[in-house]
Amino acid sequence: MEQTTRSTTVLRWMGMAIIVLMALVILVPYYWMVLGAFKTVPELNRIPPTFIIEAPTLNSFYDPLGELPPDHTRGLFQIYPGTEGGFFRYVFNSMFVSGSITVCALFIAALAAYVLAKHHFPGRNFFFLLFIASMMIPWQVTIIPNFLNVSRYIGLDSYGALIIPALPKAFALFFLRQYMLSMPDEMIEAARLDGAGEFRIFLRMILPLVGPALVSMGLFIWLNEWNNLVWPLVTMRSEEMRTLPLIMTTMNDPFAAATKQGVAMASALLTSIPTVILFILFQKQFVQGIAVVSVKG
Repeated sequence: MEQTTRSTTVLRWMGMAIIVLMALVILVPYYWMVLGAFKTVPELNRIPPTFIIEAPTLNSFYDPLGELPPDHTRGLFQIYPGTEGGFFRYVFNSMFVSGSITVCALFIAALAAYVLAKHHFPGRNFFFLLFIASMMIPWQVTIIPNFLNVSRYIGLDSYGALIIPALPKAFALFFLRQYMLSMPDEMIEAARLDGAGEFRIFLRMILPLVGPALVSMGLFIWLNEWNNLVWPLVTMRSEEMRTLPLIMTTMNDPFAAATKQGVAMASALLTSIPTVILFILFQKQFVQGIAVVSVKG
């Protein structure tokens, strides 16, 4: 008995050590990013580097002295004067595109999942397997066909080119269908007997019940679209239509001067904030949705 208790204690401490190590691997780069965003240029140039901020500054965001050498340069909010709204234009583009895709993709996937989970019709399993099989196709294979279709029917360099091709989400459909399969059919039949139409049942009954699953999948979709680089790179032409990942590629130069690295860190910090806020606000629903689907699936 004593040996079993000792083994359990050792395993617990090993598990804690692994968790702490993983947390450090995740948090140290973020901490370094925050340091770089608020350091002065002399601190950024210091060798060996410092792990605390001695003289915090906002110059990487806005520098009143502009490009006065050698320790000053234009801040993040000053380097895009030719674009209406400057850096905030790119923030709006990313938020509008990511938000639109998340909301519309969830609605479409939930509606399709409801039909596949609660309606019996010929070919139901075939269509479901077809959707699942589409997840096996690498997304890189679809870039050229999607580009040709968008350029012909929607038009490049537009919000539609960013949003419409991203709306079908096979994994979201699978995820929500697994959640809906656990709902009793009697509840839906009772609503039908009361005279409720299918769309009303979907809006008033199904969507509220799958709320945790919608939040979980919504965070995944948002994160994927917020960080999407390749598709905007292929379809966007004008400066005004760029998204944050595209803008950050212009700052990603490890050999740039320390003044430029500070601006890049400031951009990365602002880009990460919306996702962090969303996860903090919806972490309870996120964990609940993942846990319920993993058990019911």
